[in-house]
Amino acid sequence: MTGSHCTFPSLSFSQDSQLPSFSALTTLANPVTVAPSQDQTSFPSPSSSRQPGSKAGSPSTSSPTGRRFFLSYLYPSSPRGLLLFIFFLLTSTITILAGPRFFPRIHASVFSLQARLRPPSSTATFSRFSAAVTYSTYVALTPSAAMTVPDKYKNPPQEPPVFTGTKGSIIADARKYCDTYRALLDKIVSEIPPEKATFESVTHPIAHDENEAALFVHILGFYQYVSGSEELRNASTEADKLMNEFGIECNMREDVFKLAESVNKKVDSLGLDPESARLVDKEYNNYIKYGLSIPAGPKRDRFKEIKKRLSEIQIQFQKNLNEENGGLWFTLEELKGVPKDVLEGLQKGEGENEGKIKLSFKYPDLFPTLKFALNSDTRRKVFIENENKCNENAPLFTEAIVLRDEAARLLGFPNHATFRLEDKMAKIPKTVNDFLGDLRRRLAPGGAKEVDHLLALKKKDVEARGLPFDGKYYLWDHRFYDRMMIEEEYSVDENKIAEYFPLQKCIAAMLQIFEKLMGLAFVELTPEERARLSPTGKAEDISWHEDVIIFSVWDDESEGNAFVGYLYLDLHPRPGKYGHAANFNLQPGYIKRDGTKRYPATSLVCNFSKPTATKPSLLKHGEVVTLFHELGHGIHDLTGRTKFSRFHGTNTVRDFVEAPSQMLENWCWTPGPLKELSAHYETGESIPDDLITKLISTKHVNDALFNLRQLHFGIFDMTVHSPENHEAIEKMNLSAEYNKLRAEISGLKGPEDEGNTNTWGNGQATFGHLVGGYDAGYYGYMYSLVYSTDMFFTAFKSNPMDGSVGRTYRHKVLEKGGSREEMDSLKDFLGREPNAEAFYKELGIAE
Repeated sequence: MTGSHCTFPSLSFSQDSQLPSFSALTTLANPVTVAPSQDQTSFPSPSSSRQPGSKAGSPSTSSPTGRRFFLSYLYPSSPRGLLLFIFFLLTSTITILAGPRFFPRIHASVFSLQARLRPPSSTATFSRFSAAVTYSTYVALTPSAAMTVPDKYKNPPQEPPVFTGTKGSIIADARKYCDTYRALLDKIVSEIPPEKATFESVTHPIAHDENEAALFVHILGFYQYVSGSEELRNASTEADKLMNEFGIECNMREDVFKLAESVNKKVDSLGLDPESARLVDKEYNNYIKYGLSIPAGPKRDRFKEIKKRLSEIQIQFQKNLNEENGGLWFTLEELKGVPKDVLEGLQKGEGENEGKIKLSFKYPDLFPTLKFALNSDTRRKVFIENENKCNENAPLFTEAIVLRDEAARLLGFPNHATFRLEDKMAKIPKTVNDFLGDLRRRLAPGGAKEVDHLLALKKKDVEARGLPFDGKYYLWDHRFYDRMMIEEEYSVDENKIAEYFPLQKCIAAMLQIFEKLMGLAFVELTPEERARLSPTGKAEDISWHEDVIIFSVWDDESEGNAFVGYLYLDLHPRPGKYGHAANFNLQPGYIKRDGTKRYPATSLVCNFSKPTATKPSLLKHGEVVTLFHELGHGIHDLTGRTKFSRFHGTNTVRDFVEAPSQMLENWCWTPGPLKELSAHYETGESIPDDLITKLISTKHVNDALFNLRQLHFGIFDMTVHSPENHEAIEKMNLSAEYNKLRAEISGLKGPEDEGNTNTWGNGQATFGHLVGGYDAGYYGYMYSLVYSTDMFFTAFKSNPMDGSVGRTYRHKVLEKGGSREEMDSLKDFLGREPNAEAFYKELGIAE
């Protein structure tokens, strides 16, 4: 949902990072970045069906002398390296095993996605983290890391966070923080009259408290997305509710607002540095957004009531999605064509379902079925049921839309979209609507041509199989024939491509790319190192699940060898886990009270397929792109260098936050990096040049249809958040509007063409983005592509691995986070105003 993502909101997805103290703090407890919506299954995203990767190459030239970056030992190139590697394999007790499948991500703000499930019982296990731990995707790095890490990278100056929360402690810690923060505000108000309020007496103490509280508040909210314990997930959700309600209370305190207002009035005379002055401005304006411009009385009381209810809706909506565990029972015949690896991982039926297998709506099951199932009735049933998998969210979605509109009008805005866009790069709804409308106009002819071509392919296919041709191209046809077209006309088989992208190899190679580009060094923490660095002395206490992989991250020698932070990877699905791919900030970076630096900790939560007994986890090319994108958000989070946690890393405006990671997706469509990311899971050979050429040739296949699908999401978002009047949104049937717009914009047929009404599905009830922080903001995925494409074509296209340019990008864009206007960071890096020339050229449409 990017360093949203998702993403990527209070302890559930919602607002942007520029919120008053407590609110800003709790928003960070949600996925930072989330991938574009993939629950909506009608189209394959370019990042989900066709995209390259890169192979682990030789050690970075910028790596410290003598370091021989430990990742290179995963795929040793010298005889000496090979002998050492074999020696450590023979002397270790680790059994290497991995496994296939997964899907893209969604951005937002601090948390996101799913971790990995234990491999099936037939899969080997080993003692990576404890006596009975399942195989971890990146296990092959352990022996080499232990052997080659220089002493200077062995002692981080800061302990990693701990994940030892219990049902009781999570809720108690949330209450304790509320009490402590309330006492701080009471003390400031009692001691400082408005006329004497200054940055040092009011804003700074609150900001320091916000910084320090984020160290544990984010983690309290994180459990609900990743914990394997339902009890802990529920406690985390309850803590979320408590803190959100308290956040609303704090943000609506008029006595504190008067102090913030006083500081804001005199800000120009205080001699503040730019980031501190920005904090004062954001603090004041966000009190306004919490209703303190509304005169005290019934209207303000109603506004507060709305904010509390919206918080409850957000939490419940996401919980329903996380806990969704439905599915459909099919016979093997009905699933004919679906890859064997997928079928082997499905639940076997008993009793009335004897002889059937259960297909869940999780990505590793859903997408292969829509792509490969020969039976169109099976695909139709899966598609429609997936749209209706969380219908309990439909009334919640409607209530949220109506309440947002009412709240915006209470604040004096004509609609919610105007309210939300005020501090974004787009600024006003007209800018967004013009942008989306213009793209729709330009893309529609290409989309129609693509449908005609795919319909002809469908006709040929069904007639060859002796089936009747209905003359229509349906939503549930698209993934199937899009995949077939790429296989038959471009000779690209996504399952064969995946054999060159075993997950652990991709991770190793991606980290090497970031080493070379940005001057970083990644050191995996072995079980022994975890125990040594753990504040409790227990290795298991510094992760939330046994499959989690942890790295300490450092500047390399060229950047000064300083500590950067901690990176966590939670890569496979499990019950109750967040269901997309996203980046979560666990602890932000900032400058402490004593002037020293506090270092960040960040996590990637993903849903890649598990290893099987015979294969490692193999990534489809689209999954390679997704992983690189999410890792980009993680690097954005790690490399942030700001004074206040409010502005750290991916805490930027929504219509910019995706740009850095979107830019990095280009590396997965470039021959050199693709080579580096690849190594066949059986032979170790890099992906052949001719296959790379074929793969890259598919980058824009059916691109108009994909982008029209994204426009459907964005236009629906703007439609429901900018009604002509409040009565209009109260009367709007959101299910009908969602399906009507999809049919009009996408050009694909749905159940409406079979005689059903537009209310056949509730896709909006699965659209977590619009309840989790991307309200009146989904356009940002397309909008930020203008910036990301401009940056890539201007600075990186001629040499994607230019370390000097990569370091400039790190320091001028990533490092700044939200501490200055995002446009200023862009202009600083580009040396000019950004423009859309490269964006339109890449889409293949005239500017």
